[in-house]
Amino acid sequence: MKSALSASSAKPYGNGGFRARVTRASQPMPSDPCPKDFLSLRDFTSAQVDDVLRLAARLKQERRLGRRAPTASALAAVHVALLFEKPSLRTRATFEIAVRELGGDVIVPPQDVSLGSRETPADVARNLERWVAAVVIRTFAQSRLESFAHAAPRLHVINALTDEEHPCQAVADLLTLQELWGTLRGQTIAYVGDGNNVATSLVHAAMLTGMHIRVAAPEGYELPAHVRADAARLSQHGATLTCVRDPREAVKDAGAIYTDVWTSMGQEAQADDRQRIFQPYQVNASLMADASPDAVFMHCLPAHRGDEVTDDVLDAQYSVVFDQAENRLHAQKALLLMLIGNAR
Repeated sequence: MKSALSASSAKPYGNGGFRARVTRASQPMPSDPCPKDFLSLRDFTSAQVDDVLRLAARLKQERRLGRRAPTASALAAVHVALLFEKPSLRTRATFEIAVRELGGDVIVPPQDVSLGSRETPADVARNLERWVAAVVIRTFAQSRLESFAHAAPRLHVINALTDEEHPCQAVADLLTLQELWGTLRGQTIAYVGDGNNVATSLVHAAMLTGMHIRVAAPEGYELPAHVRADAARLSQHGATLTCVRDPREAVKDAGAIYTDVWTSMGQEAQADDRQRIFQPYQVNASLMADASPDAVFMHCLPAHRGDEVTDDVLDAQYSVVFDQAENRLHAQKALLLMLIGNAR
């Protein structure tokens, strides 16, 4: 089958800006037109999530073809900027590789000039939209990301992590689980720990794909109320969200157990308190024994070994943490193609 995405060309528009043009061959168009940006999974429909996963799976298979891959020149003459205010290994490496494997170019402006230290984020956005097709941003407040995207109506903006959400990670998680289970609908995943950005996007992902998700968090660290409200609105195919205190109740018979660090970037002053509060939420062999016999362990990484997860779980055969990390690349390639490729 010929690829859905063939070599692109760049078409001038506006006052010197460029817009990516990716033509589609025999593959059908996505079920729904994509939004301009990928700021949150809340902005995607269930059908659009399915489209991303199908494309990511195909790109993963085609990667072995290297420069002979059908999409190797799909983003030719397209530039993508990376603006990162937080440290990153997986996100930065996989986005740089993704853009280059699709034939595009990456620019990484210095951190001290990229997001408002010398000029407002809105002015940075208005400049960048004249030069690049997309910007991948890793920042603090979600509102900061949204303001940036609003200021540049011709620029595609991708959320590479904010304090509130981590949607790129969630897409990679879905791809990993789909590879394991074949279908996501009706499956059960448990998240144990802080009701943070990773938990939020995982809930969004579960709701849109028909999965049941249970979240166990201590008092004061639960999912925000608006996330629980979003879950009810986003739920498809009977997906349910259950919030509990007891981690054993959450993991009972679940097919996947997910956790994240107890202290995220910017919370270092709370580390001692969090260490004490979250200790009962550690994922260890005893907790895994309460899950389904064939359950897998998941973590977005980096992991703090001996805190939220023990070595024997992180390094177990049932751990898929490095599959999740690998799938960041394929999921993000799919997102880039869907967002930039649909630009008209």
